[in-house]
This record gives sequence, structure tokens and C-alpha cells, in this order.
Amino acid sequence: MAKPDKDDIPVWGNEDFDELIERIKKARNDGKHVIWSMGAHVIKNGLSKYIIELIKHNFITHISSNGAGSIHDFELAYNGGTSEDVPTAIEDGSFGMWEETGLWMNEALQNGAKMGRGYGESLAVYIEQHPEKFPFKDDCVLYQAYKHGIPATYHIALGTDIIHQHPIVDFAAIGATSGVDFHRICYSVSQMDEGVFLNFGSSVIGPEVFLKALSISRNLGYKTFNITTANFDLIDLGDYKSKIGYSDPNYYYRPRKNIVNRPTSVGGKGWHFKGDHKETIPNLYRKLVHDSDAKVYSASTL
Repeated sequence: MAKPDKDDIPVWGNEDFDELIERIKKARNDGKHVIWSMGAHVIKNGLSKYIIELIKHNFITHISSNGAGSIHDFELAYNGGTSEDVPTAIEDGSFGMWEETGLWMNEALQNGAKMGRGYGESLAVYIEQHPEKFPFKDDCVLYQAYKHGIPATYHIALGTDIIHQHPIVDFAAIGATSGVDFHRICYSVSQMDEGVFLNFGSSVIGPEVFLKALSISRNLGYKTFNITTANFDLIDLGDYKSKIGYSDPNYYYRPRKNIVNRPTSVGGKGWHFKGDHKETIPNLYRKLVHDSDAKVYSASTL
């Protein structure tokens, strides 16, 4: 897979974005965690290569996503693409009925549950064990995270993913592997004082999992107050630091509360950045890897 070319990336950003970049670089220079949370469209929109390059440069220490994110990533590994026409497929009930996706992912999770593995780890091990099925595994974020020794965790809502439609689905296995992943993100969050939490387009699962992991960490006495958080999405929140009431629809937008404001109420700093992931993620990559004296940070600093 070719590395992204910085000359193909239109410049995007502002002073707040530049400050975030400096905080990420400082966090990694000091051996602190940078957790990357994302929704499925980040993968579906072809941005995997940027994330993989950031993993290779050790700017990311933990990947977190939802079930759909794992599915798009897994499909890229075996098919080199991930898409279907939902409006027409739902009409005849063919939506989500890909045999390879449903069969192989459920097999991977059931095998992983027997071995006590996490959800993301189970998929990565399955890919590793069946290379003939996955000619595009180098483009797979969860597999590259596994190969580079960082956790890729997936936090599942039962009944929301197409693999839950498959005849061999075992919800106990899905719950067990996702449960292991929740423990893993709790550990990463507990260690992220002076670190950074980034969220790209996950409006429910990511913010909720982060808030619970943060509460557990603080309940157990871990220092997690001097943290940096940033949420990236298309929605315009206006003055997202101001107090709003129940009548404002933005009150119910979880990232505003659970990522930007509440976690940094007693320290640290949180931002919301409005922008298309196709612009924000390439520019984050460009500023971290190309537009500075970037280096490959050592994973051993964690």
C-alpha cells in the first residue's frame, strides 16, 4: 500500500487544530497515550492508509471503534472494498447477507472467545491464520494495529451489525470478546493522564464507552484529569462550551458532553472540530508526519 502523498492533501486547520497537533506530539514525546476512536465511515470513506501510517509512526497507541467499523475493516482485508446499495438491498432482504463477512467474522469471534481473546484481536488472529483469504490485509487497520502491538478494541451493541444476521451467530461469543475489549480500553484510559483522546464520527458508542472507562479509572484512583480531548464531525455545535438546556437539540449530541466538556471539567482541554473526515484526517497526518520534525516514536516509551 502506497504511503499518502502530502502534496495531494489540501491544507485545512486553524490555531486550535495546530495546538492539538502540538499536544499530540508532546504526549507521544513524553510516552503518553493517544487513543483514536472512530465511527465506521472513517474506514468506509477510504481513510485507512492515514491511520495505518500514524500507527507505524507510533502516534496512535490504541484504536477503538464500533461493530460496523470492524466489519468495513474486515471486508477491506478480504475484498479490497466495502459497500453495498442499502436502499435497494433492504427491499429484497439481501442487505448485510454477505456470506464471507458473516461466516468468517463469526468464526473468528467464536474461536477467539474460546481462547479468551478480545474482539479486535480475534479478527486479527483469524486474518493472520488464513492469509489466502485476505490478500488486502495490509490495508486493514485492526490487522496493522495487531502487527504493531497496539490494541484495537471494538465495542458492540447487539443487533446493530450485519454479522448478527448470520445463522451461526453466537451472541455469547460476541459479548465475551467485546467485554475483553472494554477492559482493555479501560486500562488505556486509566493511563492517559497528559495524553490525548481523539474521536472521529462516533456519535454514540465511542463517547459512551469513553465516559464509562474514564469514570471507572477515576473511581479506582487513577490520575486522568490533565487530558486533551478532541471530537471531529460534520455537525456545527456553535459555542460548544456554553451551557445549553434540554430544548436545544445539541444537548443530546453525546460527543459534546461526553468527550469535549465533561471529561475536561476539572483539568485539561477539549475541542470540537467541524469538518469532513476526508479533510481533517489527512491534514492531521500531514501536520504530524510531514510538516514538522516528526520522528517515529518508540512504542517502548509506553
